Amino acid sequence: MSIERLQRARWAALWVFFAFSAAVADFLARIPQFKEDLDLDDAQLGLALLGSPVGALVAVQLAGTAAGRWGSRRVARVSVIGGCLALFLPAFAWNLPSLAVGLLILGALMGFTDVAANAQGVAIEQQLGRPIMNGLHGGYSLGGLFGALVGSGAAALGVTPRVHLSVMALVLAVGAWAGSRALLGVADDPHVHTPAASDSKSASASASESASGEAPAAATGGLVRLLAGYRAVVLLALIGLCSFVGEGAVADWSGVHLRETLDSSAGVTGLGFAGMSVAMAAGRFAGDRVVERFGPVRVLRTGALIAALGMALALVTPWPAVSVLGFTLFGVGVAPVAPVTFSAAGNTPGVPAAWAISRVTGIAYIGLLAGPPVIGFIAHHTSLTTALAIPAVLVAIIALTAGAVRR
Repeated sequence: MSIERLQRARWAALWVFFAFSAAVADFLARIPQFKEDLDLDDAQLGLALLGSPVGALVAVQLAGTAAGRWGSRRVARVSVIGGCLALFLPAFAWNLPSLAVGLLILGALMGFTDVAANAQGVAIEQQLGRPIMNGLHGGYSLGGLFGALVGSGAAALGVTPRVHLSVMALVLAVGAWAGSRALLGVADDPHVHTPAASDSKSASASASESASGEAPAAATGGLVRLLAGYRAVVLLALIGLCSFVGEGAVADWSGVHLRETLDSSAGVTGLGFAGMSVAMAAGRFAGDRVVERFGPVRVLRTGALIAALGMALALVTPWPAVSVLGFTLFGVGVAPVAPVTFSAAGNTPGVPAAWAISRVTGIAYIGLLAGPPVIGFIAHHTSLTTALAIPAVLVAIIALTAGAVRR
């Protein structure tokens, strides 16, 4: 396959990350307004946000199988377009149950998109022969920045969430349809498999091993590799979980912290998430070169310390501007975690790439999507500042488990 074709696929994958992240960020930037309009307290808001993890956790269990059967291109395109259009659901929510159901569907489409887009990225990365996952996730962060700024701007101008999200749903859906056409199809995706093909390969391998007398040794070696692969996937999932709790916390609660704890204006509420998104975008676009030079383990350990210090700064300061700076430093620290972790999962020996990515994504999404509701419940019984200290502790755990991403 030509380099030009792979580069087009790379840009298409980056656009998938961008479009869906922008759609989600547009909603996240309006969470304080939803909280006020629907008259929700912290616990009720946390309950509504719980709809997303339920949908996502179900979806990621199916996404690996879907990508393996129909190709990551088809799954990514359908889910990202649907995800953008799903903004209509929270936009027209009129109470707590309708908001929760809308986020349930949005979360499910997020799960399918994330697994398929990362599987597509690993396929492109393997054929290019060099790391690109940090850059692709940079597109996700750039989309988050775009959505956060649009959402904050709409809030500052007094545009209602219904009008704002409806317009963005249509714009991003059309963009996702046009921008994702160059993704690698089934013929070029090494992760696509069919039962017949798998059975044929297994039969051929078994016949060859039986003829040579190597079947018992091969079976033993295969079991060792499989167990090692499962262990690696578990550790990678833990890293993703620790990182995604913080990302979800900043996305869902930084605006509430700035508005209610620090008494900032409505136009400032989205800047904490925007600052994190800027830092993550910049870090990820430079991340492939940094990881090649210093290695993934050192990069993740250093980033974990920066993220922990940044979150602490955001919580202890009485000034909104300094708090935004703290959330930005948190973004610097966690920027390489997801791309390095998903790339390591997709290249884990002994397990199918799409399967490993879907399992790591599923566990990580517990942090991204279930973490914020848990923080809401803790904040309801203590304080939001106390609840947001949890992500600072969790990202420090990454420093202890970073060896799992060693190549």
